[in-house]
Amino acid sequence: MARLLPLRRRPAAPAASGPPAAPVPPPGRRPHRGVLRRERRALLRLRERRLRDLGGLMVEMYRRGIFREELLAEGCADLVGIEDRLAELELMLHPRRAPEHRCVCGAPALPGAHFCPNCGRPLRSHAGEETMLEPPAEAS
Repeated sequence: MARLLPLRRRPAAPAASGPPAAPVPPPGRRPHRGVLRRERRALLRLRERRLRDLGGLMVEMYRRGIFREELLAEGCADLVGIEDRLAELELMLHPRRAPEHRCVCGAPALPGAHFCPNCGRPLRSHAGEETMLEPPAEAS
């Protein structure tokens, strides 16, 4: 019978001081949403750690009566970089759509349409501006 070796854990890799590097997708392709969400979660955890570290640094500076602006500026610059990347990830995960154009009757208008698909009113005047037509009065 073969003898089984005990399982051993691999030593943990030392934590990097900067934000985790995202895998680089091939040119012209967006990364998978799952990869973007994982990177966002990791950056949010890193941001929280950095905020706590920065607060702790400020408290220690106050206790000791020593204020080193370059240390605070370095920590703040790091946080701003993390927040910029988080904003980029949010735009990639949740792209903002252009506001939907609507007719006076409330029906959504298709891009480039000249008439409302619901009521038939012209959507644009001859000058190129949107018309502001009143809804028709009900006949008594």
